[in-house]
Amino acid sequence: MKILSVQKIWDRAEHNAFTDLVRCRGQLYCVLREGDTHVSQDGALRLLCSADEGLSWHSVARLAIEGGDLRDGKLLVAGDRLYIFSAVLRSEQPCRSLFWSSADAIHWDEAELLADDGYWLWRVSRGADGYYGVGYRPGPGGDVRLYRAPLGEGQPLSAQDFCVWVECLSNQGYVNESSMLFEDNAALCLLRRDPVWDERKLGLLGKSTAPYKDWQWLELDCRIGGPVAFRWRGQLMAVVRLYDDKVRTALVEICETTGHVCELLSLPSGGDTSYAGVVLEQDTLLVSYYSTHEGKTAVYFARLKLE
Repeated sequence: MKILSVQKIWDRAEHNAFTDLVRCRGQLYCVLREGDTHVSQDGALRLLCSADEGLSWHSVARLAIEGGDLRDGKLLVAGDRLYIFSAVLRSEQPCRSLFWSSADAIHWDEAELLADDGYWLWRVSRGADGYYGVGYRPGPGGDVRLYRAPLGEGQPLSAQDFCVWVECLSNQGYVNESSMLFEDNAALCLLRRDPVWDERKLGLLGKSTAPYKDWQWLELDCRIGGPVAFRWRGQLMAVVRLYDDKVRTALVEICETTGHVCELLSLPSGGDTSYAGVVLEQDTLLVSYYSTHEGKTAVYFARLKLE
């Protein structure tokens, strides 16, 4: 494994963070949050586009909600449309999940609220029979639940399509951010835990088979943050935040039988960092992420060679 290139692609706000990455209609799109600080009521989503394989980037859209902090934008390509999923935080109110859709990545429909009050639908992934996402509810009695929307027949996704599929997917500590993979009839869920309301902090790996109602959980051997998982040559891989020694954004391989997390390489990163997006193309991995290792919290784009 080696890093082919890394470049800073956005630092125009005071705090630039929380990314995701997709390829749509031959172009790369990166979403990020702009704000005054890591948590601030002015959080907005910025969408960047690159038509030259990541060499140069320009802004094509900015999404904001007055009086709300938009967090953790996640991208989904479904049919001929691009979707941005996010959550809005307001003072003394439960978080609400929402999404926008667009046919050209420039003009966006009005936001639609989805999922239950207080549940943060963090990322949506496509399975063989539908779109799935894990929503988490913070708090001492919090949990995560699985949402599902049918694939449909050429119709755009709507908020009403998303229904609770598994009421309580896990409540083993403060479970929150997730990444799902679907292969044939099998599903995997990489799940973050944090030692906030109790001491449990090791990540979890969930396994299930269609219809994804019953899940078995394996504890990983380390703490992870901001997970995004993918499969390469049969191996379960992920880009995550690691916390041991120095906080960093890293490419890891995860053993599905033991839960061992093996670090393959670390990206130039430190401090406030992670929340990667990935696009895998054969043996090349394109990665968006954010970091504070150069002083200001900024967004970076990396090209990795998997070997």
